Amino acid sequence: MTRIVAGSAKGRTLAVPKSGTRPTSERVREALFSRLDHMNVLDGATVLDLYAGTGALGLEAMSRGGAHATLVEKASAAARVASANVRSTGLPARVVTADARTYLGARNGEALAGDIDLVFIDPPYDIAEEDMTTVLASLGPWIVPDALVVVERSTRAPAPTWPDFLVLEDQRTWGETVAYFAGPPLPKDETADGAQSLEDAQASSSEEEEDR
Repeated sequence: MTRIVAGSAKGRTLAVPKSGTRPTSERVREALFSRLDHMNVLDGATVLDLYAGTGALGLEAMSRGGAHATLVEKASAAARVASANVRSTGLPARVVTADARTYLGARNGEALAGDIDLVFIDPPYDIAEEDMTTVLASLGPWIVPDALVVVERSTRAPAPTWPDFLVLEDQRTWGETVAYFAGPPLPKDETADGAQSLEDAQASSSEEEEDR
């Protein structure tokens, strides 16, 4: 059973397709959103949830104070389930049935001139790496200058290849899931502090693994 973990829709059950999706486990989702709460990025955020599946990530963000979410899912059966979850929770979100690359490719323009504050990318584990790279590179016209991009992968998958408008800020590992947190480069005078923060975060992530 998949549920909203916290916020205005806490405890609401989310429908899950019989097959074809890999919903983020409730334990990982709780840890992920605890981190996002700590980063103070959810309140009032405009969210883009790619490879949305049931819509659990985007809807969790809305339950915790997000302003609006767009859930993009290619599989029609999963998109119908995500739409049902939007209706049942009453959270501010819409579902778009489309391939992530096609959806992102519909917008051109200057990088960091968009309106998206927070992006979730939770693709199938067997996604081709060139497709993953294309999706990340296509985010430029969609996101704002202080956006956060969260990529969820298997620990067995290679690290993402980041476009020049995104830099890795943090990464956390929970079991077999690793989450990468990336955003636009910091101003030069903040770069040194950011690099130290990443080193501290990676050390913390290693300690978490040792404690498990």
